[in-house]
Amino acid sequence: MKPNPYTNPQQRENDEPEEGDGPWPWYVTGLVVFLMAFGVVYLSRTSITNPPAMGDGRAVAELQAPEAALAGAGIDGAAVFGARCAACHQATGAGLPGVFPPLVGSEWVVGDETTLVAAVLHGISGQLTVKGQVYTGVMPSFEAQLSDAELAAVLSHARSTWGNQAKPIAADLVARVRKATAERKESFKGDDELHQFKLAP
Repeated sequence: MKPNPYTNPQQRENDEPEEGDGPWPWYVTGLVVFLMAFGVVYLSRTSITNPPAMGDGRAVAELQAPEAALAGAGIDGAAVFGARCAACHQATGAGLPGVFPPLVGSEWVVGDETTLVAAVLHGISGQLTVKGQVYTGVMPSFEAQLSDAELAAVLSHARSTWGNQAKPIAADLVARVRKATAERKESFKGDDELHQFKLAP
């Protein structure tokens, strides 16, 4: 006599599911194999000297160590500015009225290179006049915080951003100013002392 499925609970149960012999579709396996083969071939045929057209657009010089670059090339001046300067001078270079002077169109930024380097190396206290406005904030010394290449990069960034159009500053100039002013132990006293600053030949 055939069991009645309505009275026998086991007859009402479905069969246990089974994974089968091929859990992955064949095309997924084929895609994985193709991508692995492509990666092996690509890595075996590429090198650092290849044109960066398929990469992120950086040149070989930008991928080298900073010490191998000239005049701070390879150091992101904008990144140094964001980390060290933007809190006071703002990301726009506009500064804060009456306290921190603007870098946009500043005669100190686009003016004499050696004076600018010396001011950033040793800091400024006292009244500083920028575009006819007086500012009384204090700028700290960056002599011990930034290397020659970093300082050259951030100053070159400031001299070529926000509409400023002044030539970049080289790391060797920063090194020369640093050496010439090594005996200085205090910040520049505003306009008067900065105007009098002359780099020794």
